Amino acid sequence: MTEKSCGVLDEEEFYKCCRLLLQQSEQLRDGWSWEAVQGSEGYLKKTALRPVPAPQREEESGSHPQMHSTCNPSPQPPQEEQPVCVASSDPSSSSDELEDEDDNSCWVAENIGLMFQFEYHILYSCSYAVPVLYFRAFTLEGRSLTLGEVWSCVHPNFRICLQSCPLNAISQQEHPLLGQPFFVFHPCRTEDFMKPMLQAAQDQHRTVNYVLSWLSVVGPVVGLDVSLNYSLERLPGAPPCSPRQH
Repeated sequence: MTEKSCGVLDEEEFYKCCRLLLQQSEQLRDGWSWEAVQGSEGYLKKTALRPVPAPQREEESGSHPQMHSTCNPSPQPPQEEQPVCVASSDPSSSSDELEDEDDNSCWVAENIGLMFQFEYHILYSCSYAVPVLYFRAFTLEGRSLTLGEVWSCVHPNFRICLQSCPLNAISQQEHPLLGQPFFVFHPCRTEDFMKPMLQAAQDQHRTVNYVLSWLSVVGPVVGLDVSLNYSLERLPGAPPCSPRQH
């Protein structure tokens, strides 16, 4: 295995992993589908309803997230893997940033009990050679959530780390296949946290589905949990993807 191949995958492998994920999703009935796009292979899609989260301050939660330049999660089954801090952090915050966060917390508090609809897309990034998570969110009346409202839905333990990212780990961009505004979880640090996971799997002679392992890390940040049953299900005649070897 080369140094580069350990943390990335090529496009053909990406679609293979997606096919396997879809087969497992069909068995588990958890809602993933494949959306074909003219002139492109397409993308994975899932929609889910999420309750508006209750505001949670650090002093109330009793936990304080540790800040690292990158967090290297240990290989664990889906839904048990820990989130990644995708960039170097700066614990200082401007008064404007603090005011914005307070405003978002107030907005959340006023809407407790409501539901949001989230739509998640998984695409392949040729630039980074990794999967990318695009998503958008709506109220049940059809109003799109703003970036600030989306940040309010991110658990504080994730938010403090992610908002320190120079690239702003969650931002709004144009969907590369649909040409519509979506939120995106920036893929610049994906290789950094996938590399130790895949290296550990290789050392233990285990095969893994790259897309599924990646999703179990980044999904919970934006409310997309991956069922532990994915790690228990095995499809006959269809072994999971493994890191590339040369």
